[in-house]
Amino acid sequence: MEALPALLIPGLGCDTRLYGGQLPVLFRQGATVTVANHTRSDSIAALADDVLAAAPPRFALTGLSMGGYIALEILRRAPDRVARLALLDTTARPDSPEQTARRKTQIEMAQTGKFGDLPGILFPIFVHASRRNDHTLRAVVENMILESGADAFVRQQTAIIGRRDSRPYLGSIRCPTLVVVGYGDELTPPALAKEIADPIPGAKLEVVPDCGHLSTLEQPDFMAHMLAAWHSA
Repeated sequence: MEALPALLIPGLGCDTRLYGGQLPVLFRQGATVTVANHTRSDSIAALADDVLAAAPPRFALTGLSMGGYIALEILRRAPDRVARLALLDTTARPDSPEQTARRKTQIEMAQTGKFGDLPGILFPIFVHASRRNDHTLRAVVENMILESGADAFVRQQTAIIGRRDSRPYLGSIRCPTLVVVGYGDELTPPALAKEIADPIPGAKLEVVPDCGHLSTLEQPDFMAHMLAAWHSA
């Protein structure tokens, strides 16, 4: 039987490298793998349309953080095209006023010549406390953010600020769903992952030990095994 195509959506400021530890395993399963471009538009709805326009007719969908926001919008727009769903280190809630205020500060930095300072601010928040002095991991994360560019960063943050509350839609999801969160994720902690999983019929919740917000980078082998097993189930 032909493997189901895999569609992976990165998080804020991230690209294909976010899933670098999982791609070889998915390729070995024979899957056609697409890592979505989520940099062109400044609303979650428009980004979902961008992703769908380039996606296979039917696919297994994975989204991490901002990628999860887009994935949930895709489910609302084209539920019949999503065969399986994995939501990693994300939330179904809209932005809080405090989160929006921080994002607006970061947008202003990006627009006033201080974009280069942002990776250093974001990295410690993105990863588990034990990885904050991991220079190799820091280089990967900071390079992704810098190479995404200030304009794309502003569009992404604008989209995140404007996202809608997905909680009312969770109970209508009918495809097999995996919800994953790092045990030490400070941005979208395990309680928010449980809030996603509980209303989705049959959803499976997995908590990744010794892990922060960027589970696919922090625990690449663990996540490769988990996503491969979910994808082939």
